[in-house]
Amino acid sequence: MLDICLLGTGGMMPLPYRWLTSMMARCNGSNLLIDCGEGTQIALKEKGWSPKPIDVICFTHYHADHISGLPGLLLTMGNAERTEPLTLIGPKGLERVVNALRTIAPELPFELKFIELSEPREQIRISPYTIDAFRVNHNVTCYGYSITIPRAGKFDVEKAKRFEIPQKYWSRLQKGEVIAYNHMILTQDMVLGEPRRGLKVTYCTDTRPVHVIAEFAKEADLFICEGMYGEPGKEAKAREYKHMTFKEAAKLAQEAQPKEMWLTHYSPSLIKPEEYMESVYEIFPRAKAAKDGKTIVLEFDED
Repeated sequence: MLDICLLGTGGMMPLPYRWLTSMMARCNGSNLLIDCGEGTQIALKEKGWSPKPIDVICFTHYHADHISGLPGLLLTMGNAERTEPLTLIGPKGLERVVNALRTIAPELPFELKFIELSEPREQIRISPYTIDAFRVNHNVTCYGYSITIPRAGKFDVEKAKRFEIPQKYWSRLQKGEVIAYNHMILTQDMVLGEPRRGLKVTYCTDTRPVHVIAEFAKEADLFICEGMYGEPGKEAKAREYKHMTFKEAAKLAQEAQPKEMWLTHYSPSLIKPEEYMESVYEIFPRAKAAKDGKTIVLEFDED
């Protein structure tokens, strides 16, 4: 099971009714945050979710509306007596940017681990998440993320017998333990069938439409995509500032065919995004104009 909450849906500046873009994922007691703009802490408190279990924070890029809330969040996590390390992921320069922000949060009771992205595509595994980062097209280096929860195959009795594995080891191997037995190394794949479909959420903001987004969002359970401009006549502005219109986002969803798409990262001038959704539905009917706090619980397919 994977809980997703879009904490804020605003771009550029927070508004009284819209916090800056940020997303939280929760799985098996571990939380993952993507972006941390001003107001992220308040959005978390409004949702009733705690920042203390956050194990990973991914940054798309280092414009203020995506990272300015980090110092306060780190202080809150420290005041909550967190001691476990926190992993931060983002484009090259991450450690320098975070250390500059930490001038106002210099002492923390937990370690910060930095993973800086430099390749067009990178994959990172931090249990229980598989994180695929892919570079998009903004006016600074910017990445999108696909967050996957893999799912192992079913236990295969015949396979276990074929390898002559004693029954007393079956349960331990299913849990991923590696066992030395009778001059053999027993592993999980010796008792399980083919991996089953997991859960996948793809998230991108601050970019022009590029094919790599649809590639990573292909058949995702949820595709969260920027829709900076919904009003007609904003196409030139979207191109100039390297953002997307609603229709451009819808065309990416049409190509990727996720189960559902949420639009986010609205321009401050876009007061009621839902009023501009008709043209989106014509392209991709399973789209929604997300609002702050929008939540979904994703569950594995029934066998």
